[in-house]
This record gives sequence, structure tokens and C-alpha cells, in this order.
Amino acid sequence: MSDYVYGRNSFFEALKNKRVIKAYVLDDSRIKDAGIPYDIVDRKKLNGLCRNGNHQGYVAEVKSFELSDVDDMIKERNGLIIMLDGVEDVHNLGAIIRTAECAGCDGVIYKSHNAAKVNDTVAKVASGALEYMKVAEVTNLVNVIRKLKEKGYWIVGSAGEAKQLYTDIDYDMNTVLVIGSEGKGMSRLVREECDFIVKLPMFGQVSSLNASVAAGILIYNILNKRSK
Repeated sequence: MSDYVYGRNSFFEALKNKRVIKAYVLDDSRIKDAGIPYDIVDRKKLNGLCRNGNHQGYVAEVKSFELSDVDDMIKERNGLIIMLDGVEDVHNLGAIIRTAECAGCDGVIYKSHNAAKVNDTVAKVASGALEYMKVAEVTNLVNVIRKLKEKGYWIVGSAGEAKQLYTDIDYDMNTVLVIGSEGKGMSRLVREECDFIVKLPMFGQVSSLNASVAAGILIYNILNKRSK
């Protein structure tokens, strides 16, 4: 099976990782010596291939993205895995994968039903990070949480109504950071498995942050805590 990726960064990272089957470009100046089959096409053709996404002149048919196994994400010390409990917006998923890769996280886990999944839009928003980040799709988050707890991980969930601030925890431990869905937050069963539930303080009139923005703040707070 094959998929499509589009956008300059996603295209060239897929090319670097030898996933490109065929390229479609406006100009071949950067790929004519890449050793891949390609067609020079017009903008209308590119728009059709990526459903009018922002292709920046580059679309590639690529080998299907290979999902990872949770076991491949496990570390003995200072592991950091991001778990998404029902995030539905593919733009949020792509942005979280990008942040997770930039921060050196060990993997991103999401559930297989009622949630965003990896596709061409996710690849574009991730801006090449999808080529390097381990991503696992699972049927039951609670079972995965329990498995990770057995491996020494502590589960930190985020919720607006939590009493504990996100800065109050010492993250010098294997951590799973759980980000809930955009509208409903964490599910009850996942919440019950959390060892800590933290909140980001809100000082304005709007009561919550975008899921990917919240994830970025929480991830980099963990890195900051561990660096001290």
C-alpha cells in the first residue's frame, strides 16, 4: 500500500528516509538527481493529489507509514511517552507529533477508534517529524497504561479542574503524559488510572487551551524540570 505526503519538509524527510515511490513537482531542480521517478506537473494536478492542501510545489506517493509497537517506546530511565485520549483533530495530532519529536519524546500513542489517525494532513502538519517519531495505535488505552505501569511508568493526566499545577511535580521518573480530547478531556477510565492529574492555570476569559498547545507546554515543562 502507499499514501501521499505533501509540503516541502514532509516531502524531503520522506525522500531522505527512502519512502518516496514517485514524486510530483512543479520544478525538478531539487530532485532530478535523487534517483526517484517523478513527473513535472501543473499546480492543478498537485492540488488534486493533496486535496488542495498547502503542497508548496511538492507531492510524493510514499510507502505506507509503519506504526510502532508500544514495547519499542519503553526506556529504563526518564522515558517520556505521550498518550492521546481521544484527540480528534488531525491538525492537533500532527502538531503534537512534531512537538514530541523536537522534544525527544519516545513515542506517541493514540486509540484506534473515535480519534484522529495518521494521514497525509498529519504528515504535513508534523513537517517531517512523522519520519522519526514512533507512533502506536492501540485499541484499549487502559490496558496499555497498566502495562506501562508494570514497566515503571507514572501516569500524568491533564485536566482543567485539577487541583495540582503542572509545575508542582518532580518528573524525574518514567512518565506517560496523557492529553485528553478537545471537547471532553480524558475519559473516566483513563482518568482513574492516572497517578497525577495536573492543570495549566488560565488567567483570561477562555477556559482552555488548544490540545497541541497544552501538550507543548506540558512536554517542555517536563524537560525543564529534568534539566535541573
